[in-house]
Amino acid sequence: MTTLIYAGAAHWTSAANTRHTGGIFRRAIGDDRWERLGGGLPEEAEVRAIAVHASEPRVIYAGTQYGPYRSADGGDTWKVIGFPDTGMVVWSFLFHPRNPEILYAGTAPAAVYRSNDGGDSWRRLRALKAPGRVAMNFPCRVTRLAIDPTYPDEIYAGLEVDGVLRSLDGGETWEDVSHDLVKLAERPHLKSRIVSDTDIEGMLDSHALCVSSAQPGTVFLAVRMGLFRSADRGATWEDMEIGRFSPLTYARDVRVSPHDARTLVACLSPAARSEDGSLYRSNDLGRTWCRIDHGVKAHGTMMAVALHPKDPGQVYGATRSGQIFGTQDGGQTWHEYSLPDGTQDVYAVACA
Repeated sequence: MTTLIYAGAAHWTSAANTRHTGGIFRRAIGDDRWERLGGGLPEEAEVRAIAVHASEPRVIYAGTQYGPYRSADGGDTWKVIGFPDTGMVVWSFLFHPRNPEILYAGTAPAAVYRSNDGGDSWRRLRALKAPGRVAMNFPCRVTRLAIDPTYPDEIYAGLEVDGVLRSLDGGETWEDVSHDLVKLAERPHLKSRIVSDTDIEGMLDSHALCVSSAQPGTVFLAVRMGLFRSADRGATWEDMEIGRFSPLTYARDVRVSPHDARTLVACLSPAARSEDGSLYRSNDLGRTWCRIDHGVKAHGTMMAVALHPKDPGQVYGATRSGQIFGTQDGGQTWHEYSLPDGTQDVYAVACA
């Protein structure tokens, strides 16, 4: 079956009053162009999250500023799936590892919703509250949700910009597990302040997190200051010192391979907006890393990575500036699939 790549972007206007294109795009490997998908998606939709159903690859979810949308035909047509609250921007999705009809969505302002029927209906998990340590010029958002495959009642929420929350009961109650991240921010090289009035901003700037079945209870976290790991369900955190392997340390994404639970893939760049980016892979749960994108050049921050659920040779990365890089042979060769001119602020990539 032909692989389909999906990329999601936000609309925005540059200082020169140039309007940049947002929405969701689709491309089949072997085709020479991208399609901007409509079919029920609002023209002004800003897509910040894309998820492919774990067992039905033609069922796609898109997170927008109007709530979640779902397609049952690979993206040809879309329907809004009702949230109980309006004004919530969907930033992340998470499937339950044992029941793909159970779906979680993370939003801005920070909240988590649960659906037990594939998105037909949703319930807000009221216990989740952002600690409020950092005041930014945008609402705190749940940029990533992760679940422990071995203990599926254990869920983690990464907050931008407010650290990490943990639930041990399927999302019914939540607790803050960021105290050690705050301590790490006392180290001079881990201090960072861009918008707020506190140097802990960078360590609490959570972009992505994941948990591997090869090491239950261990959480891998991507933040502005690099990659970090907790071996005790978030009680303590340690610096994985990605700078030993990469000159680029701003971490935007980290994922566990669906084919080898010891393999991690991460997006690394110089900063949130930059002219460089890279993809790194670890085959030993983050002890060592090597760069895997070769023969291509990112001209923007690498924002997201997608690992094909059935083919371990396929990996796709997305830059903020609209480049999609892909390999179908495990990284031996790479190809660039640039999105249409004017597409910027790409946040999500997925494949099926």
